[in-house]
Amino acid sequence: MWGFIFAAGLGTRLKPLTDTMPKALVPLAGKPLLQWQVEKLRDAGITDIVVNVHHFPDMIIDAVRANDGWGANIRISDERDQLLDTGGGLRKAWREGLLPASEPLLACNVDILSNINLPELIHTYTSSSLLPCGGRSGGGLPSLLVVSERQTQRYLCFNGEDLLCGWTNIATGEKKGFDGRHLAFSGMQILNDDTLSRLQQIDETKFSLIPFYLEIMKEVPLQAYVPSGYRMMDVGKIDQIEEAEAFAESLQ
Repeated sequence: MWGFIFAAGLGTRLKPLTDTMPKALVPLAGKPLLQWQVEKLRDAGITDIVVNVHHFPDMIIDAVRANDGWGANIRISDERDQLLDTGGGLRKAWREGLLPASEPLLACNVDILSNINLPELIHTYTSSSLLPCGGRSGGGLPSLLVVSERQTQRYLCFNGEDLLCGWTNIATGEKKGFDGRHLAFSGMQILNDDTLSRLQQIDETKFSLIPFYLEIMKEVPLQAYVPSGYRMMDVGKIDQIEEAEAFAESLQ
């Protein structure tokens, strides 16, 4: 299994810190956000990782080289010419040969810290007996979307078999697909070959993963994974840095 870390974002909500550095290098508890994610993937046995860059890209590249990838084999997907969003970023990296054609992929956001047990998540993906739907889609395992029962405005909806069936914004009343169990997306997923192959068929260059998931969900199983005892924090706002620092320290 390979890893992909979305680190290309502008980090506008973290200004003024991101006026002089990329979001991926914002330090928390003595380590940049990127190092937190790399080490978590590495400790779970994922040592081949692609990181996409756009905002202050050379600073990220230099940090990776200076720290020998924090013990991982890191490839850089350079988006300095155009920020491609999550779906477009994955599509570019795969098309340019930075990701293998037939390996499952664990992709995560650089700015979301959590206590998720990655070995347990990976075991769930590889063990069809743990999946309510039987775990088979064209001979393979369904992709997993890491979700939780936290309060937010936008939710993914899952049916009785914990398969993605829709999306809703409870603040605006907007809905797509069907209603179901409301779970909040956590910015982490394991994508199988089938899902990645569908990604390559998208004609757009820049697009997000969530609309893509909603487009393919009727043909490709996308299953909810709700971690036990889950705690997470989106390190996205400058006024939350102190809280994020304390949360990061609790994870050490």
